Amino acid sequence: MRKLLVVGSINMDVVSNVKQFPLPGETIHSGGTAFVPGGKGANQAVAAARAGADCAMVGAVGLDPFGDTLVASLAERGVDAGAVLRKEGTSGIALITVNEEGENNIILSEGANGKVTAADVASSAAWDGVYAVLLQNEIPWETTLSAMRGAKDAGVRVFLNPAPARSLPDETFPLLDTLIVNETEAAVVTGVKVDGVASAAVAAEWALAKGASSVIVTLGEQGCFYADAQGARLAVPAFRVKPVDTTAAGDTFIGAYAAASADGLGTEDALRFAVAASALAVTRPGAQSSIPDKAEIEAFLTRETSGDVLI
Repeated sequence: MRKLLVVGSINMDVVSNVKQFPLPGETIHSGGTAFVPGGKGANQAVAAARAGADCAMVGAVGLDPFGDTLVASLAERGVDAGAVLRKEGTSGIALITVNEEGENNIILSEGANGKVTAADVASSAAWDGVYAVLLQNEIPWETTLSAMRGAKDAGVRVFLNPAPARSLPDETFPLLDTLIVNETEAAVVTGVKVDGVASAAVAAEWALAKGASSVIVTLGEQGCFYADAQGARLAVPAFRVKPVDTTAAGDTFIGAYAAASADGLGTEDALRFAVAASALAVTRPGAQSSIPDKAEIEAFLTRETSGDVLI
């Protein structure tokens, strides 16, 4: 298994469960609140490690009590957290509300994530022997762009998930081995409204024309669509499950796909592995706590192949 490096955010998720989301100005009761380690970067690192990858994390936590908990959570889930920095101030915090249908609303306070610099990333020893780097949009853009440039110069593959969504400068696309976006992110990045496979294909073609080597558009209940510069086009359907909490579904997909790719799986098998991982994740509450391991994903796929009822 080739090594993966995640450069990105580490948050404490404060998750409240409600029957339905409040209206503006409305006060409602929560069914309970939990403190769950999260952050898109950390979630993707955990997903990759649990899917079998040798995975390290570069990021930052604060000097508050959450910091130790967040670093320990990474290590306990198989991520090399030796390059995680401690910064003055608070750790990143995500305030998450989950309704009865498993949908979520998220308010993000970046905390220490906003203090991760290009120099922090470039000087990290975690780059040694890296096959691919995974990046998101919850640390400063200048830091992310610098990491992409450095990776490309070093022959390290670049996986970018621009979430939270933002438009990307044209210079970004030729740096990308794989751009991974959901429907909302695809619309912001490409200007194409995505609501299914056909429109995902249009968005993917736009990004390929800009210079990306491959594009994955995740489509929730419709699975995902893949396109690359060599002409491959793949639509992989989702598995039918009953969602409990969708908080880390996208991050689980990305980490699992990167792990499968690092393990040498072909594109279609890697996509199916990732779709199965995200299906399992949405059947469980929380972010990192919902992410399945490799054995669970493989067992899920075996049950699907045999025709047994899944979840």
